Amino acid sequence: MDLRKLGRTNLEVTSICLGTMTWGEQNTESDAHEQLDYALGRGINFIDTAEMYPVPGHPKTQGRTENYIGSWIKTRKNRDKFILASKITGRSNMNWCRENDKETRHTPKQINEAIEGSLRRLNTDYIDLYQLHWPDRKIPPFGFHSYRDYDPNDMVPLEDILGTLHRHVEKGNIRHVGLSNEFGWATMKYLELANKNNWPRIVSNQCVYNLIARRFDYDLAEIAMREQVGLLAYSPRAMGFLTGKYDSGVSPVGSRGNLFKDFMGAYWDAENGWRDCNATALKFGLTPTQFALKFVETRKFVTSSIIGATSLKQLIENIDAHDVKWSNEMEKEAHRIHKTYRCPAGR
Repeated sequence: MDLRKLGRTNLEVTSICLGTMTWGEQNTESDAHEQLDYALGRGINFIDTAEMYPVPGHPKTQGRTENYIGSWIKTRKNRDKFILASKITGRSNMNWCRENDKETRHTPKQINEAIEGSLRRLNTDYIDLYQLHWPDRKIPPFGFHSYRDYDPNDMVPLEDILGTLHRHVEKGNIRHVGLSNEFGWATMKYLELANKNNWPRIVSNQCVYNLIARRFDYDLAEIAMREQVGLLAYSPRAMGFLTGKYDSGVSPVGSRGNLFKDFMGAYWDAENGWRDCNATALKFGLTPTQFALKFVETRKFVTSSIIGATSLKQLIENIDAHDVKWSNEMEKEAHRIHKTYRCPAGR
């Protein structure tokens, strides 16, 4: 398994990261433990979760994913064998994530509460990478087609956010700080604040990235390369559309497309794009999953590609995609697809 530097730290993470967002909704606790054991056995050393998981977010399930990981850590007693990442919920109406707040924000008080809650559920004294799941600013974090400005006074100052995270780094609760679903302006401002105040430097930005959702290329990729704020790519298989499972036009029973159709967003409208990707994979003698995952893993600005699975069989196929040899012909086809459809998923 390839190892890549996490930002400018001395940590090296595997180019594949085990995602966990279905655990507690589509996966049982025993399923989660089985996947964790298998992933570490295959050499993966990087696990990503979040306080709001599983998805879709719900008050009855919030925190369950971290609890599953925590019970595994308690049983295996192997906390020093892997790098663990979690996230604080961005601005939202998911007030069930907090004790006495009407909405989730990135205030110092809420950051403190969120970190303490994650540490407790995860059965650990520290989190290696703590990420802001999406911005506190009133800006659409999950994709839009045109920019609309927001009131800059209606946001928690970035100084307060990073300063609070700095204090937790000093305490040892977290080791490094990352972003998620963040844009270029705030990424650079956080780097400026870190340099000015000797605060923790942002090491990563976790964003959607796949063959039909490539907006990261347009701006953030250059920041990732020049500033070593590498991409942690989530949804590399486009929520399953780049696996071939929806090619028949029918959502398989138990799939997210069957259970949570509204959660799949604009991928439904990107049918021409994902069908082309899947057909192209087959022309190369690959499964759609192999083509999709290897494309993401081979981008120079990607630190790690986050793979998730609802079955061990899926996880095995996802990890096996690492062994595919990426060719110039595959690169040309990926470029053709991008030129033809230009991020049809609108993310």
